Amino acid sequence: MPELAQRELTPPRGEDTAPLEGESISALYKLLGSEWELVEDHHLTRTYPFKDFQSALDFTNRVGAMAESVDHHPEICLSWGEVTIKIWTHSIGGLSEADFVFAARANSLALTPSA
Repeated sequence: MPELAQRELTPPRGEDTAPLEGESISALYKLLGSEWELVEDHHLTRTYPFKDFQSALDFTNRVGAMAESVDHHPEICLSWGEVTIKIWTHSIGGLSEADFVFAARANSLALTPSA
């Protein structure tokens, strides 16, 4: 997964890019790891557990800052002791490599202690 997190995170723009399919998705998913759920080859989702609300909020803020910095925005659901992220590339209606890179970077952010 560290290799995946180091890749460039540039989401595709426009309708001229097709979502990933088949082996392309399988190969990236294998690099990402099984903590993430691949849903109908359309999006990725993962719930991260935390010890309390503040830790979950801090993680949410780190993911939000990353999303803003790369202009690629997941659905984020924050609740006491957990954060669920759902990601896909809206402009192409499915998964792109950027989604897998984003997910790998979110995993890294989950390991980062709160400031």
